[in-house]
Amino acid sequence: MQKKRFQPLVYALLIIAGVLIGSINNSNTLHNNSVNTKINGILDLIQDHYVDTINTADFEDKTINAVLNELDPHSAYIPIKKYQALEEDMQGSFSGIGVQFNIIEDSIVVISAISGGPSERLGIQSGDRIINVEKENVASTSIKNEGVIKRLRGEKGSIVNITIKRRGQIALMPFSITRDAIPLYSVDVGIILKDNIGYIKVNRFSATTYDEMMMKVNFLQKDGMEKLILDLRGNPGGYLHIANQICDEFLREGELIVFTEGRKRSRKETFASKKGRLENTQVITLIDEGSASASEIVSGALQDNDRGIIIGRRSFGKGLVQEQIPMNDGSAIRLTTQRYYTPSGRCIQKDYGKNEKDYYLEQYTRKEKTEFPDSLKFTTKKGRTVYGGGGITPDIIIKRDTTLSYLQVNIMISKGWLSEFCLKQSENLKKKNISNHKQIDMEGIYLKYAEFAQQKDANFKMKLGDVELHYFKNLIKASIARNLWDNDIYYSILSQEDEFVQKAINSF
Repeated sequence: MQKKRFQPLVYALLIIAGVLIGSINNSNTLHNNSVNTKINGILDLIQDHYVDTINTADFEDKTINAVLNELDPHSAYIPIKKYQALEEDMQGSFSGIGVQFNIIEDSIVVISAISGGPSERLGIQSGDRIINVEKENVASTSIKNEGVIKRLRGEKGSIVNITIKRRGQIALMPFSITRDAIPLYSVDVGIILKDNIGYIKVNRFSATTYDEMMMKVNFLQKDGMEKLILDLRGNPGGYLHIANQICDEFLREGELIVFTEGRKRSRKETFASKKGRLENTQVITLIDEGSASASEIVSGALQDNDRGIIIGRRSFGKGLVQEQIPMNDGSAIRLTTQRYYTPSGRCIQKDYGKNEKDYYLEQYTRKEKTEFPDSLKFTTKKGRTVYGGGGITPDIIIKRDTTLSYLQVNIMISKGWLSEFCLKQSENLKKKNISNHKQIDMEGIYLKYAEFAQQKDANFKMKLGDVELHYFKNLIKASIARNLWDNDIYYSILSQEDEFVQKAINSF
């Protein structure tokens, strides 16, 4: 017990000295000789006299995070293994073979070949099952997503050999695939819904988000878009400068987008700087409790400048700016250095809570405020009242219906049943050469799904209320349609039953 009780302190001291002194030696704080001498002295005492041998490698990641979490919930240590994946995600590309896959019945099943990628060029199809990778059997081996990614991703220009089992083919099919740059899209869709209303959904703010979004805007404006629904629900944020670029397209030159400041960072204001492509387009922004950081910058800037209303539920409430500091060993520290404020002066960072768990669970347990003290009331450019105190409060609130439960739906999705069933159904429908989603017989297909679920788990009892059942049938239809056609039709079908989207359409 004594050993376990003192270990965190030992590791913390070792890591603080080793990482901070060795890797952030440009910090003025670390040039304080008395502090350095004290830390080094404690380290010498531990190394010379501590009862056990210290193995810092096993506990390094956890201990550094424990130290940083004492500051705030968003300062964090990024280990070497996670750093590369994170950089790929935020830079908007990686090198690989270019397939979306799912693990179904212990097999790697291709959901779709990414458009323009090396797999599509070689003719790899939806439903193909990857049996071997470099002569290694990967079927029925309990392989996980991480194992698939490790084997299929690699340096651009390198070659990976795989073997595929295709439905209707007896012999296995070998493919030699040259890895190439594969885009990671941050804008899920850009479509016209009805009455010249466009719909764009952004899932994060990566390095390519601005370019992706403006490409969608260009197409939609050619199709006659006059109004836009910007969907930022579930968007956790990303790059601050990308959020600013997007705001610049909506706001007029000289209008304030956001300002930041911190103890060691002076106030910095960002203004709209040019004529934007969307300055004359009516806009409604959708947010929810999963919208954070850069999403809150965009929605806050549009709300405070009276550029459009916000619909949904109060956003997460992350108003802290992190700077990423690379370490010498390839890892990084993400350190909070500033807070950001909306144009009206709202700091939307919510309270940290008692601990990290409470902080992140607050979005599920929160009770929406109906009254606000004067200190949390701010005014927009035209004098409307908006509220601070944590997150962006929408102009039109869509309350969560606590009588509904989507637990069974989420369980079926997490088990992979939905994707497996929809893949099989889309393969069957391909043979019928149907031309649009209206030809899909959902009543018949749902009966097949009920039988499929029973085959998967005889003890699973489907108990969905009328609303949940209607949603699930629509999700099945949308998922099958995506396999048959594309992502646009998937979101088009979902939007017809989406309360947020329909409220926005009726609010223009």
